[in-house]
Amino acid sequence: MQQPFIHVKNISYTYPGIEGEVEAIRDVSFQVYNGEFLAIVGPSGCGKSTLLSIIARLLEPSGGTISFQNPDGSLHYPRIGYMLQHDYLFEWRSIYRNVILGPEIRKNFTPDTKEHIDRLLKDYGLYPFRDKKPSELSGGMRQRAALIRTLAINPELLLLDEPFSALDYQTRLSVSDDICKIIRSTGKTAILITHDLSEAISMADRILVLTNRPSTIQAEIPIHLTLTDNSTLAARGAPEFSAYFNQLWEELYHERKETAG
Repeated sequence: MQQPFIHVKNISYTYPGIEGEVEAIRDVSFQVYNGEFLAIVGPSGCGKSTLLSIIARLLEPSGGTISFQNPDGSLHYPRIGYMLQHDYLFEWRSIYRNVILGPEIRKNFTPDTKEHIDRLLKDYGLYPFRDKKPSELSGGMRQRAALIRTLAINPELLLLDEPFSALDYQTRLSVSDDICKIIRSTGKTAILITHDLSEAISMADRILVLTNRPSTIQAEIPIHLTLTDNSTLAARGAPEFSAYFNQLWEELYHERKETAG
């Protein structure tokens, strides 16, 4: 049986509030397997982004542990690429100098790294724009550049915190399809936070549904779609798609009704 790459065990998180400590996450446990694309959905304010920040070691949990079993058998904390809602490209640097920022900081800008970055820029249509400033590109092109910057350090784990939410709907569909193909083709393990149920179904191998705060895991839904090709647009037309959407909606609606009651 395949060993989990990530083992999140009994994670809790509290933070100080005006009227005392606020419990954001309570006893959350799950596993992620090597090469798996996991999506996490839940009500607004339930702690999805907080959970991602804990996995990235940007926040320290109040309780619980996170452990890793890397594909090579080692137990070290993996290299993590973190992609946020906004691209955070530096206007004073060209697109090329933005995407090489990680290797520059790590002092690891080798010929192999340069070749890897050039190939990504060419594959996803940004090579002709490598000398442009971010303000000269569309929102979708900027977000593609942000992902290439994230992939430039060759991360072992990708954390995606609503990376398409700032885009208009048509651009969002196109960019999410591109980014999903990039992640699939590189075999990266990825965790996506999203409010968009269709996005979660079309991109993920498995979806976790969180409850209202304090977050616990309400449901875990494996996704198996009959596809004509490997695009997210084809996934939205799969015969199983509407059933998964209704199942997710029922889980979230039930949670809201239980909380209101």
